[in-house]
Amino acid sequence: MTTRPCLTPARSATLDGMNNYDLHSRTAVVTGAASGMGAATAALLAAGGARVALLARRRNRVEELAAKIEAAGGTALAVTADVTDQAAVTAAADRIGATLGPVDLVVNAAGVMLPNPIGEARREEWARMIDTNLTGALDVISAFLPGLRAAAAAGRPADLVNISSIGAHVLFPNYAVYSATKAALTQLSAGLRAELGPESVRVTNIEPGLTDTELGGHIDNGALSGQLDAMFQALPALSADDVADLIGYVTSRPRHVNLRQVIVLPTPQ
Repeated sequence: MTTRPCLTPARSATLDGMNNYDLHSRTAVVTGAASGMGAATAALLAAGGARVALLARRRNRVEELAAKIEAAGGTALAVTADVTDQAAVTAAADRIGATLGPVDLVVNAAGVMLPNPIGEARREEWARMIDTNLTGALDVISAFLPGLRAAAAAGRPADLVNISSIGAHVLFPNYAVYSATKAALTQLSAGLRAELGPESVRVTNIEPGLTDTELGGHIDNGALSGQLDAMFQALPALSADDVADLIGYVTSRPRHVNLRQVIVLPTPQ
């Protein structure tokens, strides 16, 4: 479970007050960069000196964030693409490579959470979660893997970061399909770590607990929104910036250090 039902506006990504990680010479792509963890991560990586491609469906959001990054002295490229569209991802990868150069840092932050009882058989929602949370991540990995391998072969850091969820392990009624997609992403990350680690490509799987982002606003079930509301009333949630800070830390370690699995929770959760 990683989101809230928009009880108040989620903390927006800023370039102020962030920890300073040295990411100069890095070229990053962040999916889901229009909001939440993706936007916060893109801003933090850029503040650390990385050239950052912001990839998301909402053009106005990524263009606004890219302009903010550029105004602060960073380098950013807004790229409109839906990770569920393989051709769009491939075209985005070509544009990013031509504009910013080979990508050596990939953050899969795009995701959707649509909980409902399994008996309602909402197949369109199932497909949307599977296509975004799992297949979309695979297409992004496939598109940018050559750059990661090339960076590692040249002796430079190469990072693939997948944002999964504590829901991959902790059971929440009515979140079965969402949790299944996140469990699959966690297992995929473990498999890729075994496959790519010997090539010095680092793979990190991050599983946040209760986190303040806008995705909870997509829940159309009043009872489930109420349950999530109660969790936010009971616990001090993580912010998107908290998760971004962790990604900055992980990807700025010496290249021989790989934090492969990170579970981050609000302290009382």
